[in-house]
Amino acid sequence: MKFRETLSDTFRGKTVLITGHTGFKGGWIALWLHAIGANVVGYSLDPPTKPSFFQETRMGELITDIRGDILDREKIFKVFEKYHPEFVFHLAAQPLVRESYDKPWVTFNVNIMGTVNILEAIRLSKNPVTAVCVTSDKCYENREWVYAYRENDPLGGYDPYSASKGAAEIVIGSYRNSFFNTKKSQSSVSSVRAGNIIGGGDWANDRIIPDCIRSLENNETIRIRNPEAIRPWQFVLDPLLGYLLLACKLKKNPSGYAEAWNFGPHYSNNIPVRIIAEKVVNQWGRGKWSIALPDGNTVHEANYLKLDIAKAVTKLGWKPVYGIDTAIQKTVEWYRHHSTGATDMREFSLEQIRQFTDDAESQV
Repeated sequence: MKFRETLSDTFRGKTVLITGHTGFKGGWIALWLHAIGANVVGYSLDPPTKPSFFQETRMGELITDIRGDILDREKIFKVFEKYHPEFVFHLAAQPLVRESYDKPWVTFNVNIMGTVNILEAIRLSKNPVTAVCVTSDKCYENREWVYAYRENDPLGGYDPYSASKGAAEIVIGSYRNSFFNTKKSQSSVSSVRAGNIIGGGDWANDRIIPDCIRSLENNETIRIRNPEAIRPWQFVLDPLLGYLLLACKLKKNPSGYAEAWNFGPHYSNNIPVRIIAEKVVNQWGRGKWSIALPDGNTVHEANYLKLDIAKAVTKLGWKPVYGIDTAIQKTVEWYRHHSTGATDMREFSLEQIRQFTDDAESQV
């Protein structure tokens, strides 16, 4: 498949609204869409970390950068009225499991009612909107089994974050069935569930890659809470390509693609946290890790979590491009170049997008 041609034909010159564009994944997809030629409008709070991908790539120079709360329904409605987005990628969220234990009310409010606000704006829009709402692989009722979860498996959530994402999926399904999958509606909505995303520009707390990089840059031992936990690791551009391809299909054929989708990695990327740390250390060239001592703040974390991606592979023509070693290599290269202070990280990130697209097209 000629991914460049497909994406260009769909997005060039179109207005695309991205919520959460100052976050990690939101920043990458905003940069990618701008490079394609889309008119990108971002709606988000300030970047959640310092530094951030948004700041390091000087994204504010490239796109329409609107600061706002996803819970501010009236402001969201005004954005839709002013810019008339043809596409929406909804990524704004409280994205951290451990923080959901400290701020459950915020987590449920942002992840559920924030999604409701976006869906309401789409429902009331006078123009057709094609929307992709990003939830999480943790939306499934995790039974701690070795089997990969499919899109029609039961939703659930032990912790507040996972429960909020499962609830968001139910909300999206309700809006889709009640308002969008009808003869009266010209808009369409899909939801997407990805695995544990790694890549350059993530500085969030309690994520393995940022934790590793902070420790390595400070010549400290990497501390790991749950070294044997197995997660579906994937390079950031892999699921984002899936989101973009889904939007292309959804625009042309809403009835065939307005549903939930998994975008996980190759099964070989489902490996323990300790292996990730070891690979990062090897790529960095020095360092070590150890098991973190209990700090009194231990919370429940799943041990097994895998995604079945057969539907996306079969119906979208999408598949993961990078195995775990390449994903780690690309990620560590990003942080290494950033740490020198001499690299233009916007251009470096764009080059990673270009190389990834080349690699994706060569594997078809």
